[in-house]
Amino acid sequence: MKNISLLISFLLVASPLLANERTSNLKSDFKMGNPEIQSINALAFGPEGILFIGDSKRAQIFALDTEDETTTQEVADITVDGVDQQIAFLLGTTTDAIVIQDMAVNPVSHQVYLAVHVNDGQPVLFKLNGDKFEAVDLTSVSHAKTSLNQAVAADAVDRRGRSLRKWAISDLAYYQGKVMVSGLSNEEFSSTFRSIPFPFDDKQTYSSLEIYHAAHGQYETHSPIKTFMPYELHGTTHLIASYTCTPLVIFPVAEMEPGKQTKGKTVAELGNRNTPLDIVSYQKDGKSYILLANSSRALMKIDPAKIESYQDYLHQPVEENSATAGVEFIALPYVNIQQMDKLADDKVLLLQRMSNGDLNLHTANSNRL
Repeated sequence: MKNISLLISFLLVASPLLANERTSNLKSDFKMGNPEIQSINALAFGPEGILFIGDSKRAQIFALDTEDETTTQEVADITVDGVDQQIAFLLGTTTDAIVIQDMAVNPVSHQVYLAVHVNDGQPVLFKLNGDKFEAVDLTSVSHAKTSLNQAVAADAVDRRGRSLRKWAISDLAYYQGKVMVSGLSNEEFSSTFRSIPFPFDDKQTYSSLEIYHAAHGQYETHSPIKTFMPYELHGTTHLIASYTCTPLVIFPVAEMEPGKQTKGKTVAELGNRNTPLDIVSYQKDGKSYILLANSSRALMKIDPAKIESYQDYLHQPVEENSATAGVEFIALPYVNIQQMDKLADDKVLLLQRMSNGDLNLHTANSNRL
């Protein structure tokens, strides 16, 4: 009995240590140093303050230890005006010389991170501290990395002569121990979805994607997903993905077999002459909704229950210019959204170009969505 009591006492004392040891396994292969990131095309957070960076120039995925693991119970609204002006000032340049590539919110600390490219090609990562942004030192950081297999070639161009390399990584997400990556490969059917186990090893699987693009009236295999999110539909994991001009497509993840072509189910055409920018889910009155931010259209609100119940997948052209078809959506009164991410279950963070020209960061609560 005494031995059992001692064992129980030991386990009670040791369990936090064992838990810490288990969680540290995610970072056991991390190395301190300069990851030599050449571009920041996509951001996504995983557990333990790990920030994943998609670098299209190097065709690599980086996992950075931000050491940003402080849990916050109350999620305060965020308001920062003149974001581009503030960042340009910090970089000693002008607003027309920078591009804000992506935004990610740490789901644990609710800290905000921005990826910025300067005209000279320099990538810079910023973190919001209060209402001020500060640059994150990327020259000495604990990190791990992996290279993409069969990424689109560095010198590949489209029929207009534009570089395709920036689409080596178009979006990424962390989900259930894997880094999900959309982009282009060097395969004949170049639109690709990759699933990479984390911690990184030599294993990664990828599937070629085919969709019916109703605005174009044809099946396509060469355009990358522009933004996606993993989501449970009918009790199984799907990708809800959006492409330029603007088909909304679902892919059952279980059907995305390694090395094979997967045909998506087009559930909506949301209007051409538009590029989707970000997709998130949020909660309102105990129900989930999806938001899609766009380059030239208003913020769209979509009920995932309507996606689940929709069976007549699009396979005929939408011929009228700017017409929509399939699953219905609500156009919310938010335009010129540049970046978007979920701040809390009932809060969405928007980086929005206002009517006066200012680029402001602000919170949209569910009662306004």
